[in-house]
Amino acid sequence: MAMSPRATPAVMIPHQPDSVDDALPYAELAVRHNARRLWTGQSLRLDPLQLFAHLAGRGLRLPVGTGVSLIPLRTPYDAAAQARSLALITGRTVVMGYGTATPGFVASLHGAPYRSPRTAATEFLTAARALLDGDTADLTGEYQRLCASLTPTRPHPAVEIGAGVLRPAMARSAAAVTDVAITWLTPASYVRDVLAPALLEGAGDRCPPRVATVVHLAVDRPGRDPARLAAAVVSAHLAAPHYLDMLRRAGVNVRAEDDSLLKAKQLVEAGVFVYGSPAHIARELARHRAAGIDEVILNVGGVHFTHGLQEALTDLEDVFTAVKEHHG
Repeated sequence: MAMSPRATPAVMIPHQPDSVDDALPYAELAVRHNARRLWTGQSLRLDPLQLFAHLAGRGLRLPVGTGVSLIPLRTPYDAAAQARSLALITGRTVVMGYGTATPGFVASLHGAPYRSPRTAATEFLTAARALLDGDTADLTGEYQRLCASLTPTRPHPAVEIGAGVLRPAMARSAAAVTDVAITWLTPASYVRDVLAPALLEGAGDRCPPRVATVVHLAVDRPGRDPARLAAAVVSAHLAAPHYLDMLRRAGVNVRAEDDSLLKAKQLVEAGVFVYGSPAHIARELARHRAAGIDEVILNVGGVHFTHGLQEALTDLEDVFTAVKEHHG
């Protein structure tokens, strides 16, 4: 019996590929296991949307998502047009997920950081949503000034607007204009108890966004150190104040002055980085879904960066098998 779409995990391409061949094994695995979606973060090497279009041209057609692309790199019009093009090319649904990037990155492109990243994100996503709805985006804001509409085209699969969400204020703002709240390093209980109520509050009369959460994981195998695996994939995030603040709100008392390995060890102990047998991982993924997370995105980046592509793919194969058995 096939699993329900909600029970089927999605797959994250865990690195910035230099070529299509670097991403191809993850795409082939996602198609082979009928994964919910194939995701990638922002890549400054191979553009994610062009990568997805190429994969579709090679016959690897599946729903895709960016989790997340960076707002300073695009205008709302270009983002909406590119996402719509991808839906037309692939014939599958697209999640257009965006986040504001670090202040330093924004300043390097625009001369100064955003005074209010939340305002910058809300304006960008509001304009993109209007354009994708076939409306005129008429906005005179602090960061976005446009009056434009997309040229009509033939019907195509849905393009969902997504926003990177970590804390309640952004959840409330994003809920008013997005379809998907994309989270990273968020414990399941934090999504259930903190972000979900904020999304419901911010949505008002509209349906609150569904939650798609990136779950970092590795299978327990000889010679592996789970803390080092976790540090390999999230050490940069563990140096960012907004991630540390979110984790402390979630009850994971990571401190800025601790070294990255100690902070990563705390993530393992708290179950934020999921480590164990494939059956244990399957149970943890079910716990995430029970917490209201609609789409669970598997990220084996720690294994990929530490032990290589083949071991990372083997972990994904074993976890998909275990998830199917869990729901059998």
